[in-house]
Amino acid sequence: MAENGRHTDAGDGDSTGTLWRAFRKLFQGDADQSLRAQIEDVINNHEGDTAPGGGGTGDLSPLERQMLRNLLHFSEHDADDVAIPRGEIIAIPASASWEDVVEAFAEHGHSRLPVYGESLDEVKGMIHIKDVFPILARGEVPPADWTSLLRRPLFVPQSRGALDVLADMRAQRVHLAVVIDEYTGTDGIITIEDLVEEIVGEIEDEHDEAAEDWLIALDNGVWEADSRAELDDVAERIDPRLAEIEEAVDTLGGLAFVLAGQVPQVGTILDHDSGWRIEITDGNERHVTRLRLHPPLEESLREEN
Repeated sequence: MAENGRHTDAGDGDSTGTLWRAFRKLFQGDADQSLRAQIEDVINNHEGDTAPGGGGTGDLSPLERQMLRNLLHFSEHDADDVAIPRGEIIAIPASASWEDVVEAFAEHGHSRLPVYGESLDEVKGMIHIKDVFPILARGEVPPADWTSLLRRPLFVPQSRGALDVLADMRAQRVHLAVVIDEYTGTDGIITIEDLVEEIVGEIEDEHDEAAEDWLIALDNGVWEADSRAELDDVAERIDPRLAEIEEAVDTLGGLAFVLAGQVPQVGTILDHDSGWRIEITDGNERHVTRLRLHPPLEESLREEN
């Protein structure tokens, strides 16, 4: 019997059998192979499949296949893998004024912002735009102590599985988690969106800026850089020595913080063991935003010649 041009008999001899039939048959394969591995093998084996008659892309589109792969490996990630790194966290000090809070929401477009005490290692809670907007919309006088509006985020260790973090968020109905390192300091933050993006890919909305190059080559071997630039990209495009660091940092902003031992001020020049000098060109008291990488002297001379 055929339906929409496809055989429904799983036992026929069609060598171009559908992915669904392969899923049904995979349990008859190697008993020592995990179900996860079997499913991934089936997806790989049918990578080039097309629909009957040559149209379309078979049972699953390339995007669906990639999402399935991401889902299969989602449980292999821990909180540290999916978190927004410390150097990229947008947060508000508890000492900020109400005007500063409103301005932070307007500038960054986030719905939730962590609030900290003396440093980012002392997260007191988070403030939600839904608690701020009604006060503004009704023209009410803001509370004398706006920190009374704080909500409690989740606090999770770096090693907690990403799937467990997602389950925690669903159970407690909290959409922001603070990732704590082994010294109880703040390592990063995770939002529901970060977890979903691990499966479906990058999600951009109308507030997201267009993609830009975070590493721009200037004259004489100098590079202009965004603090969010990944050290892996820096190693590939500029110098692998810049990514050789024992501390668990992933971005240039994190590297600058480690080298300075604090958030470096604009104008600070940090010396790297490789001979590179990192100049802080923009930022504030909470984080660095722009840097300039000056090559070791001998490389700079070679560029000039």
